[in-house]
Amino acid sequence: MSRAHVRPFQAGDIPAAGALLAARHRAHRLSCPLLLPRYEDESAATAQIAASFAQPGASGAVALQGGDIAGFVLGAPKDSPVWGPNVWVDAAGHAAAEPELVRDMYGLASARWVQESRTAHYVLVPASDEDLLRAWYRLGFGQQQAHAVRPPGEPPTNEPPAREQPAAQPRVVVRRAQRNDMPALARLEVELPRQHSLAPVFSPSPVPSYEECLAGWEEDFDDPVYATFVAELEGAVVGSGIGCPLEIAGGHPPLTRPDHAGFLAFAAVFPHARGLGAGRALGEAVIAWTAQAGYECVVTDWRVTNLLSSRTWPRLGFKESFLRLHRLVGY
Repeated sequence: MSRAHVRPFQAGDIPAAGALLAARHRAHRLSCPLLLPRYEDESAATAQIAASFAQPGASGAVALQGGDIAGFVLGAPKDSPVWGPNVWVDAAGHAAAEPELVRDMYGLASARWVQESRTAHYVLVPASDEDLLRAWYRLGFGQQQAHAVRPPGEPPTNEPPAREQPAAQPRVVVRRAQRNDMPALARLEVELPRQHSLAPVFSPSPVPSYEECLAGWEEDFDDPVYATFVAELEGAVVGSGIGCPLEIAGGHPPLTRPDHAGFLAFAAVFPHARGLGAGRALGEAVIAWTAQAGYECVVTDWRVTNLLSSRTWPRLGFKESFLRLHRLVGY
């Protein structure tokens, strides 16, 4: 790699950054073709960078080689206490002709971010780009979240070896939720963030109260945009799963969002019923619903430290598209 000069990102850098992002997206779609081809076009990629640069507090760096821009990193804060004093380099926020350049650009950009007391840093990286991921890992980042996609209606892949099941094991039954399931649905809505607050996830997100969740279900249960399923074991509800259009979900920036996609938005199983196939059955029900509803693919995401979802969803054929990496400066 030839020596690069690094300087702060400027408005005039947006077109060159757009060309680099379009090239990165073209390479990414070779391994993840369900992503939108739109951002292979330089004008569409450039528009995403312009939008990122227009966010309040946005700043970053570019790397120049031979007078040409060979890479950029662009981040901006998100107004949410859950993420700490943060800066986010979103899916459209970085690209480089040589991955090693990311380390030089982050070295400059992060100095400003830390000077601004923004010490929680996040970045979304194409999951198939091992060299780019390695560059971020060598900056102290680790995996936090996975975004993933799969076609609807196809048989699951990555099946674990079949195991002999005890003859007396009760059978899990999945059905559409009914209004009289709302107390169980509210308890399950508490269960997932409660699980995330424990080891090994340790999420700082607040755990809602049962009363808050029940009030939400009473208000929204009949909303047709959501497809809610419950898993029963011996006649008792032990889990729930929810599907919806991806377009109404937060946390999925444009480059990560396929068109006409369904979203596996939620799944939880009570602790006493785990290991019996309820989570898998709920995931299969949502995938089947997306096919019946005419969606062209299914998207989901999970905390990589959630031992249940990080094993179950890949076994249902979900392939990682982006990884969210995180670094907390100073520790």
